[in-house]
Amino acid sequence: MATRYFNDLHNWLINEEFSSTRQARLHKAYVLWLNLIANPLAFAGFVVVLMLVLIATFAPLLANHDPILQDLTMALKPPSSANWFGTDEFGRDVYSRLVYGARTTLYISILVTVIVAPIGFAIGATAGYLGGWVDTVISRVIDSFLSFPAIVLAIAVTGALGIGITNGMISVGIVFSPQLARLVRARTLVVRNELYVDAARCFGGSTPRILWRHVLPNAIQPVIVQVTLLLAAALLAEASLSFLGLGIQPPDPSWGAMLARAYQNMEIAPEQMYPPGLAILFTALAFNTLGESLRVALDPTMKRN
Repeated sequence: MATRYFNDLHNWLINEEFSSTRQARLHKAYVLWLNLIANPLAFAGFVVVLMLVLIATFAPLLANHDPILQDLTMALKPPSSANWFGTDEFGRDVYSRLVYGARTTLYISILVTVIVAPIGFAIGATAGYLGGWVDTVISRVIDSFLSFPAIVLAIAVTGALGIGITNGMISVGIVFSPQLARLVRARTLVVRNELYVDAARCFGGSTPRILWRHVLPNAIQPVIVQVTLLLAAALLAEASLSFLGLGIQPPDPSWGAMLARAYQNMEIAPEQMYPPGLAILFTALAFNTLGESLRVALDPTMKRN
């Protein structure tokens, strides 16, 4: 009975003769899911991201020690049954700090992306739709930001605003907004010449309304892919700032800060380098793999293997 129900559901979702808008939307999401699980690397990236979300959500249940509790008598202990990944120079459990660091890293990456996406879309869509001197001015400003290496610009902005998590998020947002704006501008230049946009303009639609109702839905696919890639970029930027002491401040756990502390004690306890380093590596790789897979799945012109 259950098998028949799922087969009927599958046939309904895969059917391209849509009977409602709801079926069309579910069909698109279902095909995207089928393409995702058909790619082993993409599915592995999805699993890693899902695990990160679960770890961040249930960090209090998964951690077996207080991540900020210090015990100098347990400083720099090797991995054991009590401390799975050992302890740092303050006697804090590395495993527990790694688990809570996932929450901090994921929170900052998502928050930065949520900030960057609307700003980047607003700037890029305005430049692409209005054109003329507005496009020229905005494009030159974007070019000036893109001419600097991202991490150097983030360090400069953080240094100007001051050290801290809030200023760190602002600096990362400033760094990555121009990249998204450039992508949206290019897409808007194509969409603004479509007949449905001309029709909306002829019927007296205002610029904000046309951008929201017509340009955004038809320019959203590359934005979704870029936002997924921005999660990895924001993660690396936050880790880099924390590694340099400009991001998350002690005693709050952060993978970048943990890596910096482990680097200082590398000759005494080299095993502490691996947990935060591998966590950053695999999470960034998972976001990039997932973003690349979404790019292939959402672009019908690309060849699928």
